[in-house]
Amino acid sequence: MKTPSCSAAEIKREWQVVDASGQVLGRLASQVAKLLMGKHKSIYTPHLDTGDYVIVLNAAKVKVTGKKSKQKIYYRHSGYPGGLKELSFQELFSKRPAQVMEIAVKGMLPKNRLGKAMFKKLKVYSGSEHPHHGQVTKEMKFNG
Repeated sequence: MKTPSCSAAEIKREWQVVDASGQVLGRLASQVAKLLMGKHKSIYTPHLDTGDYVIVLNAAKVKVTGKKSKQKIYYRHSGYPGGLKELSFQELFSKRPAQVMEIAVKGMLPKNRLGKAMFKKLKVYSGSEHPHHGQVTKEMKFNG
């Protein structure tokens, strides 16, 4: 018996809306990464992007557990000598709460061009409004 494999023509993408208010950052990010990869579908194929578009609302109301709000540090490098920049979770969350969610989800996706294509389907907003009203969206609920 052959293992069924999905082709690119069989992929049907939907728009999922996730409310992040009161959710724990890492647990929500792993669920969003599963939706972006398409692991919730029966046609999941590892070498194809079978995932859905995901809209995350209320990213400014996400929680972290433990001492992460004081101890977690985000690093980036400019490429020049001595160009290492660091921001604490509190600094980044106060400036750009949506970017915190994007970084968490991006770290859970594959590190190749397929992962980049999956990440482009993620839309994160700090508030409860989004500009994708023309799409037929489906509300997703996660226990957290």
